[in-house]
Amino acid sequence: MIAQPKLTVPDTFPPFSLSRLMKTVFNPKAVERVAILIDLDDPREIVDFAFLKNPDLTVQKYAYEVFYQGFKNGVLEEVNLTGGDIFAYKITGGSNLDLPDLAIAPDGTQLSLEKDIYPKYKLILCVSTYSATAPLTASAKKYGFRGATLHGLNQVILNSGLAVDYDEVSKDAEKLRLGMTHADWVEIDFAYDQQEFTLRLDLSEQEAQKSHGLCRGGPDIANLPAGEIYFVPTGASGHFPLKFEDGTIGLMTVKGGRIVDSQLLKGNRKTIDAHKRKLETDPVTGELGELGFGTQLLPASGRDIQDEKILGTLHVATGRSDHLGGDLTPEKFADKKNATHDDILFAPHKTPEINVPQVRMKRNGRVEILIESFQPAPYMIELLS
Repeated sequence: MIAQPKLTVPDTFPPFSLSRLMKTVFNPKAVERVAILIDLDDPREIVDFAFLKNPDLTVQKYAYEVFYQGFKNGVLEEVNLTGGDIFAYKITGGSNLDLPDLAIAPDGTQLSLEKDIYPKYKLILCVSTYSATAPLTASAKKYGFRGATLHGLNQVILNSGLAVDYDEVSKDAEKLRLGMTHADWVEIDFAYDQQEFTLRLDLSEQEAQKSHGLCRGGPDIANLPAGEIYFVPTGASGHFPLKFEDGTIGLMTVKGGRIVDSQLLKGNRKTIDAHKRKLETDPVTGELGELGFGTQLLPASGRDIQDEKILGTLHVATGRSDHLGGDLTPEKFADKKNATHDDILFAPHKTPEINVPQVRMKRNGRVEILIESFQPAPYMIELLS
């Protein structure tokens, strides 16, 4: 058997072009109106663009400099769009929580997202701290707009994940999707501190879905950077290590599709105890609502929005799943503040303490190896050839 060549990240990418990105992703129709949304602790700081004085608001600064100024400086005309307006809403504090309705314009005007923005703009770009993909997907379907979420934007993402040709990204994603769709299950082996664990996710031969960056049809929201194959598990069982934001590592016990218990492996006992209390008081917060695989050759950006799209990485997610075709909606949580969709990314730079020796998939009566130690296995490489 001939050894498959190792795939490597390109040394250079094309220069970022807002015009090219808008044309490729949306293929805008003549005179469609576009808006930009940002999140701020105090949305009134958008008045006279006062937020630009805060050096910590780098994501929002990119929204202003790259998108707002880009549209005002000729890109609107280049792509046959109108508008280019920017609005701020109060930061939600969690991934994919519903957005507050109040929005503030740079002149201080108070607006309603549902009455003044969603119905009046055909394209909406959300450049924010926290992901708004789930609530915006629901609103897009209700009000008929298209859009994109670009939370956590930084310079690495601009220079790579947003600079690629999304027609090519879409083609590669479809190649992988066709080789993974209708799988029975996926098993993920984990290794931590000489201990080994396995998590099994049941997929029940469902149609695999793709996040491929093209949003040219009906109401929909693209998640940019894109490049992902994903499933909504129908069940899950086993164990897996989870690294919390403070560096604590816990062992998650999964039964019936949900995390039902967590044990301390390393770090802060209080972090694990708080997680256990959340699982006990609001059990659906532990539901595994997504299994995703990256499809692109990209550099690590330090932001999950791009890093989960890197070929060889994988992620599971807990919580809200309605934007992916699942049935876990905000009203099913005991506390709506818990109605987040939280990706748990496994990648060498993000979880160096945790290895993934192997990821296997059963499909069409065969077991195929997808990933070994964060490298795509021959099966995935052959799908892309």
